[in-house]
Amino acid sequence: MAIGRIGVIGCGLMGSGIAQVSAQAGFPTTVVEANQALLDKGLGGIRKSLEALVAKARMTTDDRDAVMGRLHGATSLEALRDVDLVIEAITENQPLKNETFAKLDAICAPHALLASNTSSCNVTAMAAATKRPGQVLGLHFFNPVPLMKLVEVVQTLLTDDKAVRDAYDWVQATGKVPVRTKDSTAFIVNRLLVPYLLDAIRAYEGGLATLEDIDQAMKLGCGYPMGPFTLLDLVGLDTTMFVAEVMFEEYREPRYAPPPLLKRMVMAGRLGRKSGKGFYDYERK
Repeated sequence: MAIGRIGVIGCGLMGSGIAQVSAQAGFPTTVVEANQALLDKGLGGIRKSLEALVAKARMTTDDRDAVMGRLHGATSLEALRDVDLVIEAITENQPLKNETFAKLDAICAPHALLASNTSSCNVTAMAAATKRPGQVLGLHFFNPVPLMKLVEVVQTLLTDDKAVRDAYDWVQATGKVPVRTKDSTAFIVNRLLVPYLLDAIRAYEGGLATLEDIDQAMKLGCGYPMGPFTLLDLVGLDTTMFVAEVMFEEYREPRYAPPPLLKRMVMAGRLGRKSGKGFYDYERK
């Protein structure tokens, strides 16, 4: 394979999952965080995830140790000087991502591919911040990364076909299922999912049915694993509103506009599971 050594920027929820999947697939993986405390927390989370696999007899202790042995932590981007593929998984902030890609361009080897795990930022803008735009693309993993099979491989107007093929092959080598998409806001999944979630809020807001009945109807009527309000609470209402606002800014279509109820719930701090309350009350449960 053209890709052998992997770098991951960010060891939070998504970054740690990507690093774990990469190391489990046999790739030496260097993960970079802003400071040692965040790095230790992220690597500790990966070890905990692997321990759970051992407890379920889905991994041996020797395999766990081998995976951890392929993971290397750092607090400087300079540690990514010799990798073949870097996957950025930092906060969804376009200027910060553009700045990060400019730094990576100056540090990484000339052949290295630079990828973003973004779900809503402009990958083309990241590519334009470098002197290697043909080697910049998106690799959008889904949460939780170790369990979710899909990865959206995002090609900009500037990305070389070879870079896409190499990244596509690497995704397959990790055991994931890649799908190709263009660099258009929200890509495939969120372009279709977010309007569905917003429509569910509008239906509830308009008094069509209860939360429980709308969730049950979509589960049993469409075969979805969870209803829209359960999913909204899991994803985070603030995250959903952020993506919806980015989509509305891009397309100016009413179906992408966040409903008033969603805005007010975010203002009130009812963000879903992570805050204890969203559409459902998880503190009471």
